[in-house]
Amino acid sequence: MGIPNVDKPYKHRFTCRVIYGDTDNMGMAYHANYFRWFEMGRTEMFRALGLPYREIESRGVFLPVSECQCKFLSSARYDDRITIETSIDPGMRAGVRFNYVIYRADDDTPLAAGYTKHACVDPQGRVVRPPKFLKKCIEQTI
Repeated sequence: MGIPNVDKPYKHRFTCRVIYGDTDNMGMAYHANYFRWFEMGRTEMFRALGLPYREIESRGVFLPVSECQCKFLSSARYDDRITIETSIDPGMRAGVRFNYVIYRADDDTPLAAGYTKHACVDPQGRVVRPPKFLKKCIEQTI
């Protein structure tokens, strides 16, 4: 695993498009999709750091969400391009906290901001300390 050198604090940006299935009758993004976009942001961040989720899990570590929050600032709409900005909160000692801001890509309007906290668990679901390989990856970003 080759973790790249990154500017600190590292903010990963990933752009995607709001599809029709993400919206309600009014053409606005359904609120639960913001949490799905948060997941896409952290997944792509780990991939960009050279440590895809599949690799983490193959080493016997799982990162279930233990807490999440989202503040909606403006509506994403069908066919908008959105940018998901993801960073790792340096204040967490056990587990990992990811911070997110979702922007409309065309004009950088903030649409939502939030976070997810994740515990580290083993394959039996027991909480464990973040292993060295994961701590090393996180330290590269903060």
